[in-house]
Amino acid sequence: MVLAALALAWVTGCSDPSDASIAAAPPPAGPGTPTAARPVESASVPPTGTPAKSRVLYLGDSLAMETQRVLADRITAAGRATVHSAPYSGTTLCDYLADTSRDSLVPPQDKAAALVRSQRPKVVVLQFWGNSWAYTPCMDSIPQGGGSRYYTRYAADAKALTEQIAAAARDVGIPRPRIVWVLQGPDAFSPDRVRRVNGIYRAQAAAGRDLVADAGLSVSPAGARYTWAQRLACNADERARPQDCRGGLTSVHRDDDHLHFCLAPTTKTPRPCPVRSPGIVRYCEAIATVVDAGLRPRA
Repeated sequence: MVLAALALAWVTGCSDPSDASIAAAPPPAGPGTPTAARPVESASVPPTGTPAKSRVLYLGDSLAMETQRVLADRITAAGRATVHSAPYSGTTLCDYLADTSRDSLVPPQDKAAALVRSQRPKVVVLQFWGNSWAYTPCMDSIPQGGGSRYYTRYAADAKALTEQIAAAARDVGIPRPRIVWVLQGPDAFSPDRVRRVNGIYRAQAAAGRDLVADAGLSVSPAGARYTWAQRLACNADERARPQDCRGGLTSVHRDDDHLHFCLAPTTKTPRPCPVRSPGIVRYCEAIATVVDAGLRPRA
């Protein structure tokens, strides 16, 4: 029964966490086609005379969709940056490339290069699980984990996205943003796929003198980085919150969803997670720590 539930979650993985008590928006044109919530802005314009804060751009898939508000709160708490989030559920790297407008789930104004030109960020955070299914037409029907074609294409898209971000920065005369590649948590069905996707992120970060945030480590069992688990041993923060820690364990996934970290039910209405979820807190803390480093001058 558990495996059946997880398999169902895999198929419906592009749905998003939502508050079930809020009426869903009208369905999109295509069956199951993901959409994006309105971009989340973390702060208003600072008062006159206040030094301008750096801008962080957060792009990605449904994991970015559910974590965007908590991540923005964590980054802005340090007082050095604001955050512009533009995630789209079901997406993958190629959706944010400028030359995939026809077969992309991301509109032209929210492509990575377009947002670099309009937002002028200092840091760009890229959160992608590695989607490749019916919801990601720009992947040209290459199946998720579909052998060498999948990994070769994924690595090429990571390189192209990096190059387009750099070119957009040159277009508007700003320093090339520091990219933070988010390493993914365990895949319940294909542990080696995530290991190889994370390897692609590490290699691309090294090539571009960029950064990796091993958020996936924070939602993995101690000493078992690529072993999936629904519950993990509580950390100190969770032990201080009885609602987060029961019997020494905290829930990082729902019973019916092996992928997302939001503990609210998933729906087809994309939105940030509406409930406190320990997996999201852990994940965002790991990303924000690296973003803080990326906001500092390069050595």
